[in-house]
Amino acid sequence: MSNALSQSVEQLSREKGVESKVIYEALEDAMAAAARKHFRTEEELQARYDPVTGTIEVFAVKRIVEEVEEAETEMALSEALQYDDSFEVGDYLEIPKPPLELGRIAAQTAKQVIFQKVREAERENVFEEYSGQIGQVVHGIVRRYEGGNIVLDIGRTEAVLPYNEQARTEEYRMGDRVRAVIIKVHRLSKGPQIVVSRGDPSLLIRLFEAEIPEVYDHTVIIKNAVREAGERAKVAVSSRDDNVDPVGACVGMRGSRINAVIRELRGEKIDIIQYSDDIVEYTINALNPARISKVLVQDPLDKVLEVIVPEDQLSLAIGRKGQNVRLGSKLLGWEINIKSEEDKKREILAQMEQLAVQAELAERAARAGLEELEGLGEKTRIRLEEAGVQTIEELSKRTVEDLTAIPMIGEASALKILALAEAWVQNQAQGAAAETAGEAEAELV
Repeated sequence: MSNALSQSVEQLSREKGVESKVIYEALEDAMAAAARKHFRTEEELQARYDPVTGTIEVFAVKRIVEEVEEAETEMALSEALQYDDSFEVGDYLEIPKPPLELGRIAAQTAKQVIFQKVREAERENVFEEYSGQIGQVVHGIVRRYEGGNIVLDIGRTEAVLPYNEQARTEEYRMGDRVRAVIIKVHRLSKGPQIVVSRGDPSLLIRLFEAEIPEVYDHTVIIKNAVREAGERAKVAVSSRDDNVDPVGACVGMRGSRINAVIRELRGEKIDIIQYSDDIVEYTINALNPARISKVLVQDPLDKVLEVIVPEDQLSLAIGRKGQNVRLGSKLLGWEINIKSEEDKKREILAQMEQLAVQAELAERAARAGLEELEGLGEKTRIRLEEAGVQTIEELSKRTVEDLTAIPMIGEASALKILALAEAWVQNQAQGAAAETAGEAEAELV
């Protein structure tokens, strides 16, 4: 019997890819469950496989106590000492049960327990195997559709290719072979769920490693890769060897290497870009094939760039539906604002006009005396002038606290005086803007 049982266990272990130890534990649990049904007792029953005899022994476990309160699970010390005089309170005693003849119900219970334990072990093995392969490529066969998701047979188990991880330009039929990258492994009650993707940038990186030896041996480093699956991708590369051109190595002779990747991705356009630590140079490369006139760092903390391009390059730099600048921004990790040279010139002229208006305002305020403030009383004006405030410019620099320090000027009066000064400045600004607009219109005519 020993050989027969052990052979059966070893065979099951090989078929299911589960350690024999797990199966023996399942057999012990199954025998204990069957024994509880057979003996119909409240005793704590356990089972243990004996490799010498090839049998599974069933026994009741009782805790040794001074006084018995639960006869099914406890035994008095005085009684336990009859078995072995070394027992102490708190020890456990195993009492063998008669050999078990399994009835139909008990046998069915044992079978269910074994099946459940083995299935749980299988699921755990699958989870452990695939959770360690996140970012790796698997080969699958299309088995069925569930909603918009595709279920793939990947060997030991199935994987899900969700709708949002599929390339929009790709279609699959039952039986098609698919390469995808593992992105998640979920532990669910019904077993592990392996989630794969055809749109994740890591698939592109794995394909580069498979097709380009220099990438595989890390002579060429992929610094970053971004995609809009099925349409376009950008890959930034650098070389650890000065004698190896990273872009040329990825393209290959007459595009042979990159074409193999493009075929696998069903025609997705791939831009291979020379990486640079210089953000200006990197930006120029990232927005290829557009010709760039200038790159300005607008905000180094929030990572905002302004890119100036010739008028005829604007649409190319932005790309169809903004795709080129959007992918370039993701690749760099910076926000990119693109402007044409003409738009930038107009913006600079507008800024210069604004500065001119502000300078004109400052000059007018410096010249204007307090008598120009409509609504300012004569006595108040005299008090201000006696306090050293001679012009509207000087007044606009004062605070409520400064003005209330002047005799006979309270807080309400101070607020009113400052409001008059602000209104004067606004009126002058509107007048200056109108004059500037009129001059510009006259120049156009």
